[in-house]
Amino acid sequence: MLQNKMKRVLIPKQFLFRLTFLNIMVITAFIGLSSWAIYNTACLLADGLVSMNNQKQAQFEATLFQYLWIFSISTIIIGSLTHFYLTKRLIHPLRELIDSTKKMKLGEYPAPIQVKQEGEIAELINHFNDLVKQIEGNEQHREKLVSDLSHEFRTPLSNLNGYLRALQNGVIKGDEKLYESLYLESKRLVHLVEQMEQLKEWDHVSTQTFSEKMPVNINNLVEQSVEIFRLALEEANINVHVEVEAKVIMVNRGAITQVISNLIDNAIRYYDGTGLITIKGGSHQTEYELSVTGPGRPISQDDQKRIFERLYRIDHSRSRELGGSGLGLAISKEIIEHHHGTIGMNTVGNVHTFWFKLPWGVGLNRE
Repeated sequence: MLQNKMKRVLIPKQFLFRLTFLNIMVITAFIGLSSWAIYNTACLLADGLVSMNNQKQAQFEATLFQYLWIFSISTIIIGSLTHFYLTKRLIHPLRELIDSTKKMKLGEYPAPIQVKQEGEIAELINHFNDLVKQIEGNEQHREKLVSDLSHEFRTPLSNLNGYLRALQNGVIKGDEKLYESLYLESKRLVHLVEQMEQLKEWDHVSTQTFSEKMPVNINNLVEQSVEIFRLALEEANINVHVEVEAKVIMVNRGAITQVISNLIDNAIRYYDGTGLITIKGGSHQTEYELSVTGPGRPISQDDQKRIFERLYRIDHSRSRELGGSGLGLAISKEIIEHHHGTIGMNTVGNVHTFWFKLPWGVGLNRE
């Protein structure tokens, strides 16, 4: 421990001493050369301008040499001390940077390095601070993800294990209701595995640019998406009203279909109350807006701000029951932003509207 601490202090000091020694050598060389030139020039000028005997000439040269020597030594000492001080201040942030990187190697997250100066070193340290903050955030997110998934897997597995052990020991006898419960628990496990697949899908989506665009009638995409959910709508006894203006826009067909499906699935999954699910679409200047509106549980202002975040779920217990993963809206946001569009939500009481806007006019093909 002590040895490591000595190394942390030693490395910057060695660098500082080497840099100062090199600077002293350079200063000494330049001052020595300058003094030699001044000395010979002064002697030559004095000999040419003023007539002096040999004794006075020698005295003049000795005095000049003495003053030049004092001047050179003083300049070297003052310059070296000044350089040492300024260099020490300059590399102090680098010393902290070395200590911070060593802490990161040990698995610790150091406090942000405070830097008052400007320039390349300050820029480097600011980037390092941002990197540490990002890595720490990713680690916290990873730990939360592992904790959430472990918790959600533990409940259905414990239920299945308990029922199967009871059946094996003859404590209970199987009937239609029990087997249905076991089937539902196994179905929950399947949903959890699908959520993990969605995580991989989200990571894939976040790296895509969706540059392969084609002219697509947005009305056709909506009709196809509604048809896919027709059975789910009938089983939930939910009516849907579609009022979408036909408009050809340049989009990545598969990606925008996924966004529309995510919004419809979200409206069905969290449907609560009475009323229609309404899908509207229309052109506004250079943008096309599509919205999905339906009744649901009230959403607080804080939840509204975070609802498009990755893995964020408003009601954790209800989300587990319905198999939600908190990824659908995050994936949709990523896709829309890659299309240079915007996405958001409006809520009035228990009626929520999720919408997105895509450019169809000027600048549509930019990527």
